[in-house]
Amino acid sequence: MIEAGIHLVHKTVGQSSFDVIRGFKRRAFEAGQKKLALGHGGTLDPFADGLLLVLAGQATRLMELMHPLPKTYVAEVAWGVETDTCDLQGLSLSEGDASRLTPAALNTALTPFLGWTEQVPPATSAKKIDGEAAYKKAHRGEVVLMKPSRVFLLSARWISHELPRRSMLELTCRGGFYVRSLGRDLGRALGCGAHLAALRRTAIGPWADPGLDREQLLKGADLLPWCPSRLLSDEDADHLSHGRPVPVGESQPATWAPPEGFPDPGAPLRALHEGRLVALLKPAEEGLRTFANLRGGL
Repeated sequence: MIEAGIHLVHKTVGQSSFDVIRGFKRRAFEAGQKKLALGHGGTLDPFADGLLLVLAGQATRLMELMHPLPKTYVAEVAWGVETDTCDLQGLSLSEGDASRLTPAALNTALTPFLGWTEQVPPATSAKKIDGEAAYKKAHRGEVVLMKPSRVFLLSARWISHELPRRSMLELTCRGGFYVRSLGRDLGRALGCGAHLAALRRTAIGPWADPGLDREQLLKGADLLPWCPSRLLSDEDADHLSHGRPVPVGESQPATWAPPEGFPDPGAPLRALHEGRLVALLKPAEEGLRTFANLRGGL
């Protein structure tokens, strides 16, 4: 049986995010859970590996809360060639001389990309154009013109260099940021071209990559730890299950906070009953009301 909750999974190179979901669907079917809702909390490109959040059952209702979380990556930037996909699987668009690159120049090049900026996503991205993922149009040979998106990069630092061939970069960004685009834009800024040769997602919010062939299930108070909590009595839980408000009462503070300087990801109030997350609450004139009822609890 696949339990409802958020599953921390390591996606391997070559898999698509949907391949991982397809594997969960197969397991659910074999366990007789044909109607189990499944989704992921942020796609990861097939050439990349690392942490993927698989949301099962009522946890799929938490999907939108995953997007604004900080995400940490380690990327291998290959210098001298820009590709049409911004990664090693694409076709070369241009080549340049990377022989004059220095660690100091690379440090300076990162600065303009920190904070809130406008970024053009890769044409082979999951961004929607007229309701369809851009990569589907690109794979059909259609001309895809991507509009800039507002994105946030909290931090970026070079952790090693093998110049002029490649450098390793560690960064933390908000959801919606394309590391492939950052590699492309660094290559253009430095005048030599660049693409990503590898990418690994090491963390999303408070959760780390569990590692190859390992899986971790999050339930109860381990879900949404950046949100404060309201502990419910049996009477409170009954009121909420029937659509009635509960008193404001006392809330417990969040047990995890985003890194300093990171935009507020939004923190609804968690309703916990007997160790299970049963609802998300919002203030109302009568007290607190449910805006997401996680039936059965997580």
